[in-house]
Amino acid sequence: MAILSLTLPYHLKTAINPSHSIPILRNPARIFLSNRFPIMNFSSNSGRVSTSLSIYQVPEQNGNEMDHISEQAFQRYSCNNKRNGKGIAIVWFRNDLRILDNEALYKAWLSSENVLPVYCVDPRLFGTSYHFGFPKTGALRAQFLIECLADLRKNLMKRGLNLLIQHGKPEDVLPSLAKAIEAHTVYAQKETCSEELNVERLVAKGLQQVTIPSSQEKPTGVMKSKNPKLQFIWGTTMYHIDDLPFDASSLPDVYTQFRKTVEAKCSIRACLKLPASLGPPPVIGDWGSLPSLEQLGLCSQNVTKGMRFVGGETAALSRVHEYFWKKDLLKVYKETRNGMLGPDYSTKFSPWLASGSLSPRFIHEEVKRYENERQSNSSTYWVLFELIWRDYFRFLSVKCGNSLFHLGGPRKVELKWSQDKNSFESWRDGSTGYPLIDANMKELSTTGFMSNRGRQIVCSFLVRDMGIDWRMGAEWFESCLLDYDPCSNYGNWTYGSGVGNDPREDRYFSIPKQAQTYDPEGEYIAYWLPQLRSLPKDKRNFPGNLYIPRIVPLKFETTSRQDKSFGARRTNNRGREARVNRR
Repeated sequence: MAILSLTLPYHLKTAINPSHSIPILRNPARIFLSNRFPIMNFSSNSGRVSTSLSIYQVPEQNGNEMDHISEQAFQRYSCNNKRNGKGIAIVWFRNDLRILDNEALYKAWLSSENVLPVYCVDPRLFGTSYHFGFPKTGALRAQFLIECLADLRKNLMKRGLNLLIQHGKPEDVLPSLAKAIEAHTVYAQKETCSEELNVERLVAKGLQQVTIPSSQEKPTGVMKSKNPKLQFIWGTTMYHIDDLPFDASSLPDVYTQFRKTVEAKCSIRACLKLPASLGPPPVIGDWGSLPSLEQLGLCSQNVTKGMRFVGGETAALSRVHEYFWKKDLLKVYKETRNGMLGPDYSTKFSPWLASGSLSPRFIHEEVKRYENERQSNSSTYWVLFELIWRDYFRFLSVKCGNSLFHLGGPRKVELKWSQDKNSFESWRDGSTGYPLIDANMKELSTTGFMSNRGRQIVCSFLVRDMGIDWRMGAEWFESCLLDYDPCSNYGNWTYGSGVGNDPREDRYFSIPKQAQTYDPEGEYIAYWLPQLRSLPKDKRNFPGNLYIPRIVPLKFETTSRQDKSFGARRTNNRGREARVNRR
């Protein structure tokens, strides 16, 4: 059984010296985007997955097919705009690892003669979680991030740029870099939570200490000097924060009120179009290499069964094409979205939305294109409904601030919680004695993903049946999830534990009822707990003495009690999936 605390070593790299090439950590991780995994047999009609093969790659296309699909999307969003800027601009990539509909990249290109894209491998992202010392970024999400960076670099190079990879804190790297290349502006996507906002303040403070010569001269003939600007761009949500009919501090406390208001009074901005060529970049002696997991203090973890997600914008655009157009699954999304087994019961967009490899506005436009070319129904709307949930949690993080991470949540609820280590580890390791809980937790640790339905169930069990501090669950999800983002994760966990913005405070998921409704023949159970496959289908969810002992009794044991399904909306980044998912 793994320990609860892990300290990850990290050594900050040398600061940039303007007179030397930029030093970079060596030995890049080798990334393969080919279709190298066997594919599960999946039928959207039967809703079942054959378990004879163990791994399903998402998306299922090979590398050449994904490249072709993504290039078609880029062509639809290309333009012939002319730039009129001067000098050099930096794009500080954060959680926006894409080209299509990236306003920070577009404004940097428009305002300059040369653009320098930069990603900082921040050691703090690979430290430990705030309260309970879990790895802040687990190996599976770190590998997904590495693949996202590799793909971003590849797509930038196709458009005349490159990606400078620097290992160190942004507040150390960016001011030194701005001084070295005399950049007039650093463009970046705006974040909303305290850790990210603190980094933004430190970067701004560092840039204020940098002076670069101005292109204009004073009347005396002496060159002026100025500080590089730091310009933030809002780009994480489907609805733009400036278009809301209320200030974020006045955000409605109930999602339904928020949704109805924005749907009635707001419009969604169109995706930005970029020129086919974004170059040239400034002259850089060494563009740096991708980090390896070992350099991040992590051990390699291969996906041995379930879904293996491919990181990067190319894969993200391919998945949208695959789900909407190739498999034509958008039309049945609302009916299938509560599934748990297989790749196609839901969109699976969330990992790419969380990393910013996929724009929510692009999904919106693809939904509208689908409605125009094929059909419009409740399923096509429901994908947008879930994206609005994702928007809501992002705006909620602006309103609530750090209360989103406090034990009492935004509502400052005073409840007694247990932090019993052994009990928590039973939940974490999938050894609670409840097959539905254990199967979901094993899927999470094996793949970095869990269905929306599963996230709601395991959250309810941890906080309602076990009485464990909800922050332990939230931090474990932070460590494991491919689609982790602080707003959706902690928004969902506060919601699910009764300390967040939920009009009902006692929502509860009955495990027997959930099992009978969503896995009546125990196929999901049998896939993740193969020791139960030999049991009759109606016994897999309720194996009695044929399975490990139950760690706690259920708060409500019978299936007759109405399930107060506490809809902790789908987690991280949606079209994405579950919203259950800092400090």
